[in-house]
Amino acid sequence: MNFKTIFYITFMIFGTISHAAEKKSLPPCPNSPNCVSSLATDQAHFIAPFKIVGAIDTASVALKNALLSQSRTVITLEVENTLHAEATSLIFRFVDDVDVLLDSEARVFHIRSASRVGYGDFGVNRKRVENLRSQLQAAGVIE
Repeated sequence: MNFKTIFYITFMIFGTISHAAEKKSLPPCPNSPNCVSSLATDQAHFIAPFKIVGAIDTASVALKNALLSQSRTVITLEVENTLHAEATSLIFRFVDDVDVLLDSEARVFHIRSASRVGYGDFGVNRKRVENLRSQLQAAGVIE
């Protein structure tokens, strides 16, 4: 990777996360069906947020552990109440972005999972979020 590419990727990640932190929001989903978000206003992209039960710190640690337990997923940025992870597909090495925003007042994790390229994702992003939900429910940290 050349310097320009690394700079661009870093700029895009920091810009997206810091914007989300300031606005208490996540980036909107594109018109394509390869994104889900708990802040989406349309049914095709909407996925329910994670409602926290118990201590927020415990839920945050469980969320990080659940993300890291997913194959080829790394947390690339963690700033205050936001977290950014990248999940890389096995064969073609496509990268999906996973953004999480903690709303401590509402006691929820808002989540967005989206493909960086392409149009469809065969439901991978929705499955990823529902898998995280299952893991966190099994840990007893969300409803």
